[in-house]
Amino acid sequence: MKWMNVIRAGAMMAVCGLGAAGLWGQSKPANGAEAGAKVAAINMRAAIANTAEGKQAAAQLETQFSARRKELEDLNKKINDLQQRLTTGPTTLSDEEKQRLTVEGQRLTRQLERRQNDVQEDLNDAQSDVISRIGRRMVEVLGKYAPSNGYGAVLDNSSQATPVMYASADITQEVVKLYDETYPVKKAAGAAAGKPGAAEVTAKPSEK
Repeated sequence: MKWMNVIRAGAMMAVCGLGAAGLWGQSKPANGAEAGAKVAAINMRAAIANTAEGKQAAAQLETQFSARRKELEDLNKKINDLQQRLTTGPTTLSDEEKQRLTVEGQRLTRQLERRQNDVQEDLNDAQSDVISRIGRRMVEVLGKYAPSNGYGAVLDNSSQATPVMYASADITQEVVKLYDETYPVKKAAGAAAGKPGAAEVTAKPSEK
């Protein structure tokens, strides 16, 4: 699994929680400027994922969880190998060996399920932290960009539940660019030297 997809998939939940995804124009312009009559659309889901910060976070999650993902893959392979032995060798295996392999397969399956749940929970926590941070900042950037460019309302078109049928402009890329300028990414020493995943995402105690 690529963690950019994880960031994209989780962004919608965070956006909905921000309260600004549906109609930004309900609030007063952040910089005091008078809102215009134009209506714009933004894909908040894509905007969060495509900021430099979002891309960096995706790479960091890839590094942070790679060892645990490899552990899950190894457990799954062991289970498949046991199943293959039971399937292809029913006439050559003793009843005692069949029983042993069956019990071992059940034990590994339970272990895999527990590890998968733990990894998913920790990943969700780390992902939520990243998306919430970027989402809050994105709303602040949007609150400055929109009135300065004559937009009275900005609709989020990343939700299929509330599709935007028409808007005078899509400002996703412009807001992403402004976000990157406002919150430039700081590269770790290892990353600057061409070592991917040098930085770490701060996680909660269980992972973390």
